[in-house]
Amino acid sequence: MKITTITPYPVWGGQRNFLFVVVDTDEGIYGVGEAGITGRELAVMGAIEHLKPLLIGQDPARIEHIWQTLFRGGFFPAQHILSAAISAIDIALWDIKGKALGVPIYELLGGRVRDRVVCYPHNRGHEMEIAPLVESCLQTKAEGWKFVRWGLPAEGPILEPRRSVLAAIEQFQAVREAVGNEIELTFDVHTRLDLPDALWLCREVEPFRPFFIEDPLRCENPDSFKTLRPRTSVPLAAGEQFSSKWEFRQLIEEEWIDYARVDLCIVGGFTEAKKIAGWCETHYIKLAVHNPLGPVSTAACLQLNLACPNFGVQEQPARPGTVLADVVPVQPEWEDGYLLPSERPGLGIEFDREAAKKHPFQMTEPPHLHRADGSVTNW
Repeated sequence: MKITTITPYPVWGGQRNFLFVVVDTDEGIYGVGEAGITGRELAVMGAIEHLKPLLIGQDPARIEHIWQTLFRGGFFPAQHILSAAISAIDIALWDIKGKALGVPIYELLGGRVRDRVVCYPHNRGHEMEIAPLVESCLQTKAEGWKFVRWGLPAEGPILEPRRSVLAAIEQFQAVREAVGNEIELTFDVHTRLDLPDALWLCREVEPFRPFFIEDPLRCENPDSFKTLRPRTSVPLAAGEQFSSKWEFRQLIEEEWIDYARVDLCIVGGFTEAKKIAGWCETHYIKLAVHNPLGPVSTAACLQLNLACPNFGVQEQPARPGTVLADVVPVQPEWEDGYLLPSERPGLGIEFDREAAKKHPFQMTEPPHLHRADGSVTNW
């Protein structure tokens, strides 16, 4: 079997674009993957064009060899844009191998270690109000989810850290009182705070027992976590912006996080993610995979989590089947807050290329935030 072509499919999903990548072979078996780096899809597509000559004619079963070639072959180590392109290709190659052997990908990763994968949804966005957030969390609970999740609030395009932290503390108390003790709370700072305010937030919400506080600090200098970690008891999660095992190295080896936010569509696909997962296991760190993307990413995360012994929770913004159901007509099954395994080979999904073409790419830009004085801050 040989790779014949690689085709990116940028798909407009109504509010954002999704970038799917199909790898075809001369035996008619194809694989599909998905790339991360939301808002920079054209750059990732450009990277794929550079990688195509390295792929055409290759045996798709040589996944590790191909990964090493793509990551190291350009002399400069692949990061972010390039690693997102490699991620999509890698996921597609694992899909091909599973289909060729007639087994789900989790069987290729050692087989299932669990019967279902617990997920958390996205509740209302980064808003200052309390009542709409509580209503959203109560609806989530009624639908059967075991988790709720929301993020550090902002005032429209303005984020003033101290006002946002005070609002978040009030939200924590209100949500915990509303949903009770049996529902887990996850909270996303989204790299919006510096160390003093992040520490203040973490300490103040300790009584509400969050499952984790996500991305309390910016990712460029992981060394800052060595100051935060010993000064709060709340579990910490980070890593969604990392593009390789090397970027995770210090957080894992120093045990500064409790949950690794591995993004299969940025970090290098299954090939890199399974190495990070094994590394985390030696430090008792669990996976909380980053999955804000589309149905292909959801299916890939499910396959990894079914075979990962140190699994914590999977991000799942909405129930499968509610996003791009025409483009991906067969998606993972969801029941009572869990994703369920299937016996379908590869990723266990179907991809409709003609339907994908009916949702053409639209130029868009992620939101931007600033301080009250006009200076830039992280979204």
